[in-house]
Amino acid sequence: MKVTTEYLTFHTKKHREYVHITPKVEAVVEKSGVKEGMALVSAMHITAGIYVNDNESGLIEDIDQWLDHLAPFKKDYKHHQTGEDNGDSHLKALLIHHEVIVPITAGKLDLGRWQRIFYAEFDGQRDKRVIVKVMGE
Repeated sequence: MKVTTEYLTFHTKKHREYVHITPKVEAVVEKSGVKEGMALVSAMHITAGIYVNDNESGLIEDIDQWLDHLAPFKKDYKHHQTGEDNGDSHLKALLIHHEVIVPITAGKLDLGRWQRIFYAEFDGQRDKRVIVKVMGE
């Protein structure tokens, strides 16, 4: 079995941002030489996530508003008693989740017609990493 590991680094300009990363993951898959297998894509931070959905700006706004409704910024999170002010960022990351596994078939990501991979940043404006681990034959 072949295994390739690469790290992607993101430094978003905004506190909350959604970054389309499918081409970056495809490049890792191609470089790996894996024809049949899986690609694990995982945010290595507790205030960021990875998800698969459509790359459509209206939908991305809807996702952002939905997350803000479910986990709004507020001053009274218990987490803020530690000196932090990003309790909502942690909750948003839980809702999105931190990783996805995507199949590889014939050397390509085997995504549905509209599926794309996104990095979701909820406490940005600093360096954060994503691991891409490609495994297979």
